[in-house]
Amino acid sequence: MIPEFGTFSLILALCLSIALAVVPLVGASSGNAQLMGYARPLTAGVFALLTFSFGCLFYAFWTDDFSVQYVANHSNTALPLEFKLSAVWGGHEGSLLLWLWILACWTFAVSIFSKEMPQEILARVLAVMGIIIIGFGLFVLLTSSPFTRYLPNFPADGADLNPLLQDPGLIFHPPMLYMGYVGFSVAFAFAIAALLSGKLDAAWARWSRPWTNVAWVFLTLGIALGSWWAYYELGWGGWWFWDPVENASFMPWLIGTALVHSLAVTEKRGVFKNWTLLLAIFAFSLSLLGTFLVRSGVLTSVHAFATDPTRGMFVLVLLAITVGGSLLLYALKAPSVKSDSNFTLVSRESFLLVNNIILTVVCITVLLGTLYPLIVDALGMGKLSVGPPYFNAFFVPFMSLLTLFIGVGTLSRWKRNGGQMWRTLGVIALLCVLAGIATPFVYAGAMDWWGALGGGLMAWVLFISFRDVMNKVANKTDKLAAVFKLSRAFWGMVLAHIGVGITIVGITMVTIYNDERDLRMAIGDTMTLGDYSLTFTDVRKIEGPNFISDQGVFEVTLDGRPYTTLAPEKRFYTTTRQIMTEAAIDPGLFRDLYVALGEELEDGAWAVRFQFKPFVRWIWLGAIFMSIGGLLAAMDKRYSRKRMGAAKASS
Repeated sequence: MIPEFGTFSLILALCLSIALAVVPLVGASSGNAQLMGYARPLTAGVFALLTFSFGCLFYAFWTDDFSVQYVANHSNTALPLEFKLSAVWGGHEGSLLLWLWILACWTFAVSIFSKEMPQEILARVLAVMGIIIIGFGLFVLLTSSPFTRYLPNFPADGADLNPLLQDPGLIFHPPMLYMGYVGFSVAFAFAIAALLSGKLDAAWARWSRPWTNVAWVFLTLGIALGSWWAYYELGWGGWWFWDPVENASFMPWLIGTALVHSLAVTEKRGVFKNWTLLLAIFAFSLSLLGTFLVRSGVLTSVHAFATDPTRGMFVLVLLAITVGGSLLLYALKAPSVKSDSNFTLVSRESFLLVNNIILTVVCITVLLGTLYPLIVDALGMGKLSVGPPYFNAFFVPFMSLLTLFIGVGTLSRWKRNGGQMWRTLGVIALLCVLAGIATPFVYAGAMDWWGALGGGLMAWVLFISFRDVMNKVANKTDKLAAVFKLSRAFWGMVLAHIGVGITIVGITMVTIYNDERDLRMAIGDTMTLGDYSLTFTDVRKIEGPNFISDQGVFEVTLDGRPYTTLAPEKRFYTTTRQIMTEAAIDPGLFRDLYVALGEELEDGAWAVRFQFKPFVRWIWLGAIFMSIGGLLAAMDKRYSRKRMGAAKASS
């Protein structure tokens, strides 16, 4: 009966979401406070029902209820409990229920933490969120129910979870990614609510900004987790492949980054209102597009675990309604939206606008590279693929230019600038050129222009950030104390920009100085890579809960002295009959040693890949810095309830 309870809860949640979409919106339009007051309890009801439904699905996995088709297709009695948890969202139906539940979580969070928001604005925001819940609720109930039964007969055991998903990283990666995807629905709802009310002022941006920052943080962490998982799980040693599904999450991140900056300008200066509205609409629209690409079956990818072309059409229709409806509303309301202040060409506003344009252009470039092969295939013009050379040709120069403008924008002032800024930037630029040229010589003893570019860009971000801190406390008597009194939003910006610099160095160094060997090795053989030697000493049979494994044992020496032992595996999953590679990694702050066991060859030999990957962890370290910065900005004191209430009273 538990699965039936789950379905019934979904139906009730859909009914309440219809009420949530209609009643508060009617109340806001008519000025009826009683109708608007229903928004919060309706939101709580939707959240409770979807939480119960999601719990029912987890219970079905926990108890190995193979009468449920989704459980039978994605679990097994031998599957460890932690992977039964990830199996809940390891397929199409469960991942959509997770999407819907997270949407309810965001909606409930807005209703709880926005008590000081004007009732009319909150009613419209929650109503828009309710409309989105209706769309995905219908999607789950009509096309993708995870509670469908095998009746009257059902299998005695399940088909097991895709071995690619049987990894701790995949327990956290999809929820993090979905928290980011769905989180942009809040910014979208605020934008639509503002268009409906016609009130696009600084207060609107102030309400929306912390929610957008938190969504951006989750998406950043989700993308970083996906990159980290691909690095150690797929056995190739790569951290980014310009895979279409990777691009599907990267595009809303690019637009979301532009949105975070545009909201800051709208809040502080009352400009970029139209630009901010469009970015909020497109950030969520790209999130829906990513869901369509991953769940529609139009893409082939190691990341596209759940595909169904017929159900993908539902997401495409939902995407068309969302984009078309919101753009139509924007077209009707945008002419009445006016900026409150002016600024000169040489000002922080201008430089932030350039940053946003660059981010948008990069996003369009990635979008074209992702969709063009699909369009060509749909038109019957053959099949083609767009690979890394295309993306890198655009991405590297544009992102380098973006980094330069990050620095200029950071030191510039609102409205206008004087000559002092350019003199300061000139000195910093000279120091960065010297630091960039020194980087490849210090690391490798020889000049490399790409290495110099990466080192120079990181130095640019670091020097600019340091100078910005010094400017903030220049007129203070106790400068050290003043540093600690700077706002969380300011430190969030500093940490996020430093994170960008750290990631740039990681990408640059691992791309240029990565070294690898692919060899045939038998027991007793040794290979050398730089100062490290790898000796193949043994192959052991390992039996796991649902797999058997050949585990290679490799003794690593550094400069002739014993250093560590690495044990990569080649796993055979007995139920799915699939073979997976489990790389062995010796991690370090400045380098990773990476060993992957390939196919077994004749005479007991094996194909072995040994890689030296400098600074690779700086890629994900930079993402952590960015995420901490985003959280600090969202936790700034001016977004507290007390200050929000004061802002409400003043408006």
